[in-house]
Amino acid sequence: MKYLECLICFKISLLTFCSFNLNAQYKESDLPLIPRPLEMQKVQGIFLLDNQVGLDLKSKDADIKTASTYLIDLLKNDYGIQIKQTGAARSIRFELDPQIGNEEGYILHVSPQLISIKSKSPAGAFMAVQTLRQLIPIGQKDKLEIPAISIKDEPRFAHRGVMLDVGRYYFPVSFIKKYIDVLAAYKINKFHLHLTEDGGWRMEIKKYPKLQEISAWRDSTVIGHVSDKPRKFDGKRHGGYYTHEELKDLVKYAQDRFITIIPEIDMPGHTLSALAGYPELSCFPDRKYRVLTAWGIQKDILCPKESTFKFVEDVLTEVMEVFPSKYIHIGGDEAKKDNWKVCSHCQELIRREGLKDEHGLQSYFIKRVEKFVNSKGRAIIGWDEILEGGLAPNATVMSWRGEKGGIDAAKLGHDVIMSPNHYMYLDYYQTPEMRKREPVAIGSYLPLETVYSYNPLPNSLTKAEKKHILGVQAHVWSEYIPNGKHAEHMTFPRVLAMAEVGWTAQERKDYSDFISRLKKAAKFLDTKQVNYSKYFLEQY
Repeated sequence: MKYLECLICFKISLLTFCSFNLNAQYKESDLPLIPRPLEMQKVQGIFLLDNQVGLDLKSKDADIKTASTYLIDLLKNDYGIQIKQTGAARSIRFELDPQIGNEEGYILHVSPQLISIKSKSPAGAFMAVQTLRQLIPIGQKDKLEIPAISIKDEPRFAHRGVMLDVGRYYFPVSFIKKYIDVLAAYKINKFHLHLTEDGGWRMEIKKYPKLQEISAWRDSTVIGHVSDKPRKFDGKRHGGYYTHEELKDLVKYAQDRFITIIPEIDMPGHTLSALAGYPELSCFPDRKYRVLTAWGIQKDILCPKESTFKFVEDVLTEVMEVFPSKYIHIGGDEAKKDNWKVCSHCQELIRREGLKDEHGLQSYFIKRVEKFVNSKGRAIIGWDEILEGGLAPNATVMSWRGEKGGIDAAKLGHDVIMSPNHYMYLDYYQTPEMRKREPVAIGSYLPLETVYSYNPLPNSLTKAEKKHILGVQAHVWSEYIPNGKHAEHMTFPRVLAMAEVGWTAQERKDYSDFISRLKKAAKFLDTKQVNYSKYFLEQY
């Protein structure tokens, strides 16, 4: 009896030692998981993913089927594996678990016989699928050996966004879909589409056809940087716009990847293209306006007349018919007040409404637009300039001129999305040599490490105020980004660093470990033919 007890104790000790030794040797950087999960533990064995694996849906939720269908299509299209819809010896199981606290949280457990995905919501199931995808070794086909592992994960922030400026340059829908695919692969869940600019109007508005006929096109575009002397222009007509049907299809495409598209119609500034089609919206209707051909902040902006508010409400009505997102971004940045200062209507409006100055007039403008948007059951986001003159009651602030606007808004009890330009503007140069080795960019220097170093929770905020920080967002402004290939070069891999900033707990971040994982993740970008910057490979 004592011999048997000793034998059992020995076996238990041996198993314990093996388990400890396995975990001691295992490094998280061995797997290219970006963003880094909250908790993970390697266990013994592998799961063989092949045509003999079945799908087990424990939930009737239709959106769970969206996540599982995405996985089925992914395995078929990328790896040549056809998942069975009925039971099998080995299976992938999706199950909703109300005990999981976070809407995007999940528990992924891979054992030799079962891949188990538990989540509170379908969004969490989709995030688990993206983690599972990263566990598949690059280059394998038909029979995929997935390491056995347990992962418990959830995001740090609810808003993890990327903005693409399609106003200055038109990007084809096919490229935007590819872009969304890669963003989804790294658990980014918000895609901010900057649809209007001085340099072009990109959304079809059926009630105002001149926005398509005139505002969507410019006659020429500056070559090189606007500061170059003498300025040169290419003499080529550029433009385009997205129809309602194209945008609805894009919304659905993003929704299937659990990404919300947030549309932006910038106002009252950055509206020269709209004035080119409808000069009556300006303070000086008799002037001739044309879509901008060289970059820079313009004096010509919308005039806060009743007819202008009618135009804005009509436009936003069509925007809200196409985009179901809770938030509508209405811009509010870089609105120069020169014309308002000499406009008799604006000055009379300031006096009649008891406003302090032109900043107060912009606040009046934004508050009127917000009231309309709120009446439709939606909410507005604005750039931090909307703080000037008084913040609209329910507005969310996107802080881009550093963190001050976000801090001020949070202290006032408003929700905030942190996107300070010196951390989150991906149109900046990414090498110290800048223009000597990179295509022309707007200026400044934003290396990968700086993006990764950002902490969206300022120390100056109290615990209660920090709750107003919804998350973080990176921006790709396109003054000097004329096509998709260039946009990819500026976006990747820096946006993967931003993804980890938005998802991973601050104490779990480690830049050297991130670089190790990024080198492996780069192979995935290669398979998707993403034109990412290779500079980090030279450095590390």
